[in-house]
Amino acid sequence: MKILGLTGGIGMGKSTAAKSFRRLRVPIFDADATVHALQGRGGRAVGPIGAAFPGTLRDGRVDREALRQAVLGKPEALTRLERIVHPLVRDAERRFLAAARRRAARLVVLDIPLLFETRGQGRCDLVVVVTAPAAVQRWRVLQRKGMTPDRLKAILARQTPDREKRRRADVVVHSGLSRHHAQRAIRRIVREVRSGGEEASLPPSCL
Repeated sequence: MKILGLTGGIGMGKSTAAKSFRRLRVPIFDADATVHALQGRGGRAVGPIGAAFPGTLRDGRVDREALRQAVLGKPEALTRLERIVHPLVRDAERRFLAAARRRAARLVVLDIPLLFETRGQGRCDLVVVVTAPAAVQRWRVLQRKGMTPDRLKAILARQTPDREKRRRADVVVHSGLSRHHAQRAIRRIVREVRSGGEEASLPPSCL
């Protein structure tokens, strides 16, 4: 089974790329969705987060905005939160991979925004980075409800720079040209990996 790591900065088009993989029937582990489930009602992270950050729970779930305020601009608090959440996400990832192996899946995708930041690339056979021009990224992100230039700046400060992501990628998918270009690149990646082709046969940049 080949494990493909999918990553990219905020607003780069990673979520759209993940949908393309799903349409091609590739099993996907969604780290963001896992975090939401862990912090939702009955989630395994609710109790530990409530204990570490009093006042961040509401109706049996984590109040994500309250939690964001509790860690914003506080590196020690953010590290404390990561020590709670990251092991739980990794456990869910291991269970996902085990289930995929039982089903004899040939290819799976780990959709992890902070793949490089958490050294997750070592668990992958191939890393795909989704990218777009900085102006396109900024425009996309600032369309989101509640997003501000200062908040975007803070998010980008936590993420590995796009240029570094592209340098460390096995394959780069450009989403700033058109959705068709990105989808075509993803279809080629899936076709090559499923056919057993060597990773080196994929160009570092799929345009």
